[in-house]
Amino acid sequence: MTITTTPEKFININTILTEIGLTSRQREYLVNFTNRYNKKTQKSKKQAQLNRQHIADNKKMVEFQLPLKELYYPIVTQQSSGSKIQDLDGNEYIDLVMGYGSNLLGHNPPFIKAAIIEQLERGIQLGSQPQLIGEVATLIKELTGVERVAFSNTGTEAVMTAIRLARTITEKNKIVIFANSYHGHFDGTLGKAKIVDNLVQTKAIASGIPTNYIKDILVLKYGDERALNIIKQEAKNLAAVLVEPVQSRRPNLQPKAFLQELRQITQEAQIPLIFDEMVTGFRIHPGGAQAWFEVAADIVIYGKIVGGGLPISIIAGKAKYLDAIDGGMWHYGDLSSPQTKTTVFAGTYCKHPLAIASAKAVLEHLKAQGATLQQELNQRTSQFVDTLNSYFTAEELPINLTSFGSLFGPYAEEKDFNEPSEKKSQLSLVFDLLYYHLLAKGVMLRGNGGFLSTAHTEADLDRIVQAVKDSISELRQGGFLPFR
Repeated sequence: MTITTTPEKFININTILTEIGLTSRQREYLVNFTNRYNKKTQKSKKQAQLNRQHIADNKKMVEFQLPLKELYYPIVTQQSSGSKIQDLDGNEYIDLVMGYGSNLLGHNPPFIKAAIIEQLERGIQLGSQPQLIGEVATLIKELTGVERVAFSNTGTEAVMTAIRLARTITEKNKIVIFANSYHGHFDGTLGKAKIVDNLVQTKAIASGIPTNYIKDILVLKYGDERALNIIKQEAKNLAAVLVEPVQSRRPNLQPKAFLQELRQITQEAQIPLIFDEMVTGFRIHPGGAQAWFEVAADIVIYGKIVGGGLPISIIAGKAKYLDAIDGGMWHYGDLSSPQTKTTVFAGTYCKHPLAIASAKAVLEHLKAQGATLQQELNQRTSQFVDTLNSYFTAEELPINLTSFGSLFGPYAEEKDFNEPSEKKSQLSLVFDLLYYHLLAKGVMLRGNGGFLSTAHTEADLDRIVQAVKDSISELRQGGFLPFR
């Protein structure tokens, strides 16, 4: 269904577009583009309408905007390989979402597929120990330098576990997190700093989050020297400091000196330092952000890349903390036994045989390739971003991209991403239109950024750059950007 299905629909849309201040030229262009886009992706739109009543789904790449309502539906894909995915209408896209960063090696690499099929032939044994688990744990230790490893399913579960381990060992409750970091959707991390009666307090970022879950969260400004002073002052009360070394929402902030000073402070005060490396792990370097910033955290969580597209998360780090899962090391044939106080850790699908088989294939590949894989991909991403930025500058466009490893996104000024979105401006309408124009040209972004993989070719990158240029040109013709 397109927005010209009935005259009433056309009138209603035009009324909306007029009310937000669009010119007749802009309105005409937007209606025509919407019709073309709807026709090209009609099966995805039909699926969205059919499924909406049955599926509660908030996954989105751009926010809902009433003027773009008829464009607001997910592309339904049916096939993927390498750097490409295909939708129900047969359209092919260069994928820059890449499983939200999971597919460092592209979609469906043959060696990962073979490992999964081999394990599938053996069966999916839950409740017993997977045959490959020891090899996978050893590979993780070799690449990252951690002492012990535990397996779970998602980043949120790994964050929950890491915090619980720290609280168990320290016998304290308060944790520090940093504004604009993302640590999944565990209630215990969903807090933001807010000034109330001239005092900084921690408030829930959304409804349904009990105050008791966030009362022990201290939210500080990332990369700020004042945050380090507060940590020193609160040291005796802190169970942990949880940090996303490079924030996925703000990749331009890469505070090496801050992290190294934070490590020194937490080490001296015996506060567990937790690195959330769901995004940075195995991406920037085989040893992740720990190796890149030369900081050894106490607990580290990994996921995404390790699973090769299957769900997995890893809680790793020093034995002092990981021992709280099983009581620690002991031996057969003597009087040794578990000695460490333990806490709760569980999950039916932890150590899923298919995920473990896939992880083994991924880790063996990363080990064999060495740091060259990341170095080359990091450089290609940086060059790609530089090419786009040069174009944006020449066109006098208010867009500036940045990258960290193979992650790229907009250069983000300091702000609280947890605050409710302000009323949509015409500029945000233009940025969302750019997203849809790129989709129409076969480029699928992760919002306004994304991830490159080893499967992306130079031809892919050239095609993306050209799609950006063509989209900008069309938006100018439609009156959404000034003519040059």
